[in-house]
Amino acid sequence: MDWSIIIALLVAGILLLLAEVLVLPGATVAGILGFVLIFLSIYFTYSTRSATEGHIVVAASVVLSGLTLVLALRARTWKRFMLDRTIDSKVNVVDDAHVRIGDSGRSVSRLAPAGKGLINGHLYEVHTLGEFLDENRDFEVVRIEGYKIIVKPKITE
Repeated sequence: MDWSIIIALLVAGILLLLAEVLVLPGATVAGILGFVLIFLSIYFTYSTRSATEGHIVVAASVVLSGLTLVLALRARTWKRFMLDRTIDSKVNVVDDAHVRIGDSGRSVSRLAPAGKGLINGHLYEVHTLGEFLDENRDFEVVRIEGYKIIVKPKITE
């Protein structure tokens, strides 16, 4: 058997094991297939080549598998894939001096059923009673529940 096939089986097996550990936990199909491919590369080396070359492939598979796993589980490797942003948003702080029941406002974004609204010059997250309200539409504050401002569309005649 050609060395390129043996090496391809070995590399494919290690990549499938890596995928099983990092990407597809619990799927086991990739892990079993990875072990089978590594076993086949070792088997074909022993059956078509010498025992010494078989021992070399076994040692290479163990070293490459361990090295791949160690490199994949290092902390710096995962920093490339991690979300590295901080959340700078804040909770609606409803000040009684700025927002009262009955106040009028205008939707800044589509309220479906929640979105942004401008009330008395201040931007808030507002919720409708279930209706959808397009942006740049007038609404009226119906009630305030803690940090949640409930609005309804203003009927213009």
